[in-house]
Amino acid sequence: MSGAYSQLLEATIGHLESLKQKGVRYVDVSPESINALIEPISRKVGSSEGEIQIPSQATVQSSRADGPSVYDSQRLSSADKASAMDQLRDEIFSLNKSPELLASGANLVFGVGTVDADLMFVGEAPGEDEDREGEPFVGKAGQLLMKIIQATGLDREKVYIANVLKYRPDTPGKSFGNRKPRSDEIESWFPFLMRQIEIIQPKVIVGLGATAVEGLLGHMPTGITRLRGNWQSYRSVPVMPTFHPSYLLRNQSWAVKRQVWEDMMQVMERLNMPISEKQKGFFLRK
Repeated sequence: MSGAYSQLLEATIGHLESLKQKGVRYVDVSPESINALIEPISRKVGSSEGEIQIPSQATVQSSRADGPSVYDSQRLSSADKASAMDQLRDEIFSLNKSPELLASGANLVFGVGTVDADLMFVGEAPGEDEDREGEPFVGKAGQLLMKIIQATGLDREKVYIANVLKYRPDTPGKSFGNRKPRSDEIESWFPFLMRQIEIIQPKVIVGLGATAVEGLLGHMPTGITRLRGNWQSYRSVPVMPTFHPSYLLRNQSWAVKRQVWEDMMQVMERLNMPISEKQKGFFLRK
């Protein structure tokens, strides 16, 4: 490692440590700036079995959409998918819980549905009902989601449903209610959702609400109201952002319900599912 490079790296680390001590938790840095810190020469790392060649160049992805395609992953049989999912569940279950989760007594809410699903729904985090049942989307919002899924001609057993967070976020000082996950919680738990997606290899993902979409995209380019209905991408998997069912429970407007249904009809079209005239007319004022 060159002396100039070492000085630059040490200065960068020192600056970040200084920001951390001041309470700064997030720093926006462009991929170009990060790549400039990477030493542009090949180096070798010794090992007991020989030497490992490290590539001379590295790239930093600007968002999750830029990552390697999920479809490039090895295609797994149903049995292999089920086994991999069980192993992932066990891995999460065996993690040491944070003091906050230990204090809240939260239960693991892993995911539900078929590992062979073409369509995957992603929410933000388990709520009080989901924590109690150990299954995502079982409360009032979940019941509404089931009605939406059934309206497409599918059911709970033909899709896969998961959340970015696998445990209900703690609610200090409260005995009921839910809170929105923090950005650091989203980043901490997203790798487990990523592995679920890699195992299932869905053809389409529906992001339910802003938090879920932020997790899938790695950022939120605009508000969910403007983003919904516009196709996005997570590692080459089409992502349809739409409102969270809980929003529909708070907003009983037929116009909003129609927007969500139009989003779902786009999903049906992408999956080559038939759309009847009756379905086309859902939530239209007569």
